[in-house]
Amino acid sequence: MSTKISRIVDALEPSATLAMAAKAKELKAAGKTVYDLSVGEPDFVTPQHICDAAVAAMKAGHTHYTVASGIPELKKAVVTMYKSEYGLDYDPMQVTIANGAKHALHNAFTTTLDPGDEVIIPAPYWVSYAELVKLTGAVPVIVETEESNNFKMTPEQFRKAITPKTYMLLLCSPSNPTGSVYSPEELKALADIVLEKNLIVIADEIYDHLLYSGSKFASFPTLHPSLPERVILVNGVSKTYAMTGWRIGWTIAPKNVAKKIGELQSQETSNPCSISQYAALAALTSDQKCVGEMLAEFEKRRNYIKSRIDAIPGVTCPEMGGAFYAFFNIKKYLGRKYNGVQIDNSEQWCLELLTQKNVATVMGSSFGAEGYVRASFATSLETLKAAFDRISEFLADSK
Repeated sequence: MSTKISRIVDALEPSATLAMAAKAKELKAAGKTVYDLSVGEPDFVTPQHICDAAVAAMKAGHTHYTVASGIPELKKAVVTMYKSEYGLDYDPMQVTIANGAKHALHNAFTTTLDPGDEVIIPAPYWVSYAELVKLTGAVPVIVETEESNNFKMTPEQFRKAITPKTYMLLLCSPSNPTGSVYSPEELKALADIVLEKNLIVIADEIYDHLLYSGSKFASFPTLHPSLPERVILVNGVSKTYAMTGWRIGWTIAPKNVAKKIGELQSQETSNPCSISQYAALAALTSDQKCVGEMLAEFEKRRNYIKSRIDAIPGVTCPEMGGAFYAFFNIKKYLGRKYNGVQIDNSEQWCLELLTQKNVATVMGSSFGAEGYVRASFATSLETLKAAFDRISEFLADSK
């Protein structure tokens, strides 16, 4: 008799972004040059002053357990940032420092959801959202949005999706995978329904500092005085400071929820890495020049990738107002043969692009949007040029 796997875990889908990245690494290990646009990870080295803070923390002996929910200094720094940037007043006890934003999301879902609760998630959505909801026994309710509206859920779509079992809205702006940004007015319209229907919101704002010209960010709790008691904010240092591997994220939640999130984390993982916490503290409290420099480079890449996509006949892409992703429409290129291989969906397209042209992307089906492809531009302009030369050839040669 073999050891059984729980029904909930057995039903989980593996992360498509990480799976494509793993396949790309296999090809690299075999000696091939791979142009990797699959992973949402800044290619910049973590700024030196942040690394120096980690070394200083080790030398100072900060290599032991901390409070399970995070060091007080980092919690205070998070609260100070939200006050200075968004005018939000929180107590440090409302902050839980987690092992990355993905872990923060897991904490928030596990603490607040019961089996059968419904969570509304606009599609396209980040690959882990639905799976993390399913782990709690709750039910993800996917709302399909339209490219013509930059993949943003309208108030009418939101209202139509609500049932007596609806408990939560999960919203990510700027969006992974589309780069779309909800305007303050668009968020306010959704917030009014949240208040009317007595719902809870998890606002994934991990890309809040990665905004391009013409886009305006609004943190969800700022939209109405009653929202801070209904919103769990999720954020972290991974994207803004090129600190993906340091694994530091956080939640800011109503006090009763924050208390339970901390208790949950104490049983699951204990504290996040002590050294990483001190590095994150330096990131938040020191000069933010590095953020502006990385953002300026991202914007150059965004503009370049837009010009390349616009030049491909029949391929469209919504406005990339933030984050570092292009989510482009390849529907007109499906149902064709590529070097003799029939391709009918986005998964096949991405796999053949990797096999034939050594370019790694991620299929739109993994984000709840068949017929699309996500390409990360968190890589050098040289890589982007080489990758899109090959993507253009790949499409042009299809029959």
